[in-house]
Amino acid sequence: MRFTVGMPRQVRYKSRRSVLRIRAIIFSEAVNAMCRKIVAVLLSICVDALAQSRGYSNVIEYTVPNASTSLGWITSGPDGALWFTEPAANQIGRITTEGAILGFPIPTADSTPEDITPGPDGALWFTESAADQIGRVTTSGKFTEYPIPTAGAAPSGITSGPDGALWFTEFSGLKIGRITTEGQLSEFSVANDGEIADIAAGPDGALWFTGNDAIWRMTTGGEVTGVYPTTGETYGITAGPDGALWFTEPFSQRIGRIATDGQVTEYLTPTQGDRPLLITSAPDGALWYSEDRADRIGRATTAGILTEYSYSNGFGSGGITAGPDGAIWFLGAGVAKVGRAPACGLGFSAAFAGSTLTMNFNLGIDTPATFDIRLHSSSGTSQPSSRPIAAVVPPKAFSMTWKNFPDLGEVTVEPILTNSTGQPYCAETQAVDTAQ
Repeated sequence: MRFTVGMPRQVRYKSRRSVLRIRAIIFSEAVNAMCRKIVAVLLSICVDALAQSRGYSNVIEYTVPNASTSLGWITSGPDGALWFTEPAANQIGRITTEGAILGFPIPTADSTPEDITPGPDGALWFTESAADQIGRVTTSGKFTEYPIPTAGAAPSGITSGPDGALWFTEFSGLKIGRITTEGQLSEFSVANDGEIADIAAGPDGALWFTGNDAIWRMTTGGEVTGVYPTTGETYGITAGPDGALWFTEPFSQRIGRIATDGQVTEYLTPTQGDRPLLITSAPDGALWYSEDRADRIGRATTAGILTEYSYSNGFGSGGITAGPDGAIWFLGAGVAKVGRAPACGLGFSAAFAGSTLTMNFNLGIDTPATFDIRLHSSSGTSQPSSRPIAAVVPPKAFSMTWKNFPDLGEVTVEPILTNSTGQPYCAETQAVDTAQ
C-alpha cells in the first residue's frame, strides 16, 4: 500500500480540609528531604522498554499560506532554511528558522512533489511523483525538471549519494534511479514484486532503500548486494548516529535498525494503532520519527528506548527532519502547518512499589540545560530537585529513586529540561499512585 505524505491515505480527590492540610504538611516535609534521598545511578535499560509522555513543551506551529491541506516531505537547505514539498499546491515551500514562509510554484502542473533533499551543487532536488520527473530548484527559486525514461515510475524518495549524484526510488517502476547534477539519468531494475519507497546513503558507501517487507542494499554501480527481511512493510529510512540505518514499519508499528552487515533489530512503538512514517537523525544523538495517524512525534534512542510526544494541533505528522537550528521540524499530514520542536528527550518512565518511587530516564540533549523534577499532587506542586547538566550526546540511561515516599495518593511526576532563561525545552509527565 502506498503512502503519499500529506495526502489522504488508505492506508480519580476527594478529601476533607483537615486531611488536605495534613497531606500538605507531609508533602512539604517529604520534599525537603528528597534532595538528600534521591540518588542517580547509571543503569542498563532493556531494549524492549517503552516510555510514553502526556505532552511535549515548546512546540511552535506555522501555518503555510495557500497550501490547501497537503504538505509532504521536509529537509534542511544549504541556505540555513527548511525546504518542503506541497503536493496539493504543486509548489516547493521554504521556511526560515524564524518562521517566514515562501512558496515557489513548480513549472509542471499537478506534478505531485514528494521527497526533497539538498544536492551537492547547492540546490534542492525533489521527486515529482505524478509527472515522472526529477526536479531541481535553486535557493532563489529557479527550476529545472528532468523526465524519467520509465513511464509510470512514480518517483518517491531521493537522497544525495556518496558518488556526488542524486539517487531516487521509483515507487511503481520498481527501479532505483540515479541523476547527476548535470541531469544525466540512469535506472537500475530491482527484483521487487511490490513497491519501493524511501532511500538513504549508508555509512558504508552504498545506497539503502525500503520496499515491501525488507531493506535493500545497492552499490553505486547499481548492484543489489543484500535483501534483508523485516516483520512488516518498510517505508522511511535514514542513516543513524550509530553507524547503522534506521527505518519505519507503518503497518506493524515498529521502528527498525539495520547494521551494515544486514542484522535487523525491531522495536514496537509505544502507542499501537498509529503508523510511524518518516524518520531522521537528530543532534541529541537519537532518531525522531513522524506518526501518520496521531498528533505525536516519536523519539528512539540507539538503545531502542522509544518515547512519544503529543502536541495539540490536530493534524498528525508527515515529513520530519533536523533543522539547521538544532530543532526538529515536521509537517502536518492533514493541515498546512509546519511544526518545530526542541531536539531533546527524557525517555521518562516512573513506577511505585512498596514505598519507593523509581524514575527511569534516557536523557539526551545537545546543549547545557537545567534538569528539574516537579511533583504535582492534590496538596500542591513542588520542585524537590534542580541541577545543571552538560550536553548529553548520545543519550544516557540512568535512574533516580526516592525511598520512603509518603502516601500522597496519585502524584504526577514531571521532569523538565530548561534553558538559562528558564524556558522549558521539553517536559514529560507520568501519574503514579503512591497509596500505601
